[in-house]
Amino acid sequence: MATSIQDVAREAGVSISTVSRSFTRPDLVSARTRERVLAIADKLNFSLSRSAAALKSGRALRIAVLMSGHIRLWFTASVIEGLNEVLHTQGYDISVFQISSIEERKEFFEMLPVRRNADAVIVASFDIDNNEIAQLASVGVPIVGINSVEPEARGFTAAVNIDDVQGSTLAARHLINLGHRRITYISTNREVSLSFSVQSRFDSFTACCRREGIEPQVIVCKVDDDGRYEISDVVDQLMSQDEMPTAIACQEDGIALPLMFQLERNGFSVPGDVSLVGYDDSFYTGDIGLTTIRQDPAEMARVAARITLDLIDEKPIEQPYIVFPAQLKVRSSTSRVK
Repeated sequence: MATSIQDVAREAGVSISTVSRSFTRPDLVSARTRERVLAIADKLNFSLSRSAAALKSGRALRIAVLMSGHIRLWFTASVIEGLNEVLHTQGYDISVFQISSIEERKEFFEMLPVRRNADAVIVASFDIDNNEIAQLASVGVPIVGINSVEPEARGFTAAVNIDDVQGSTLAARHLINLGHRRITYISTNREVSLSFSVQSRFDSFTACCRREGIEPQVIVCKVDDDGRYEISDVVDQLMSQDEMPTAIACQEDGIALPLMFQLERNGFSVPGDVSLVGYDDSFYTGDIGLTTIRQDPAEMARVAARITLDLIDEKPIEQPYIVFPAQLKVRSSTSRVK
């Protein structure tokens, strides 16, 4: 017989309403009580249905989305947009869990029993480790990745990725073909390694350069407490080098776009003095003329959402692991070396 909310309340020694709040409004329950309730619910394999439709269908009609980027960021907003377009029309809500620190990461997995109230978990551009994947798998729902490292080998049910190796190689090859050899790569070094694409892009770019006998300089762009890039510090580091690079490649457009303005404010012409390449093809890159690597996170999310729905319905998936090709968009921010 299925475990009831009364069973959990009885074993935990709390009221039914406390059990309910532990799932639906955990902020209203003390940490000690919540942890006890969730541990017992986990032991009894209990999950709380949230709507009449869920009760009727036997589903929560909710998808949990785990991501590292702030919702205001282009990639994150595009993923949510794509997921909503597909999932909302099918009656599903999305619960977004945005994680940007070690503490938030720890709390998410400590409270994992709450996630049982989802029919699937979508992990978007988050460098999840094998132990965390196993924890998600214990919930017993499909795990679908968007930009997830080695998804098949690491236990994801399905995944949709961009070919970051191809993308970064295209960016490096473009600069090399223009004659650039004094190249700087700008990356981030976050407190938590959340987005595997960051490392993959860096490794692929530097590997391509080294094959041509070029050792790119690397500048780490600091990130403030609000997740904003400290571009002025990047410019200071560039100007403190013995020689300015003739070309700069950025981990993402979110660095490249403000850097373009800061360089010009400091008297450097783009691309007259320095060529500049971004990554993403995000908002305004076309208007500003930034050469970049195009990816389409909204379409990747739509594809991932359709796969997720099929997995929930236990339909066979012909191609569970999909890789989108990257595209080089050449614009006015790059030119031949002078």
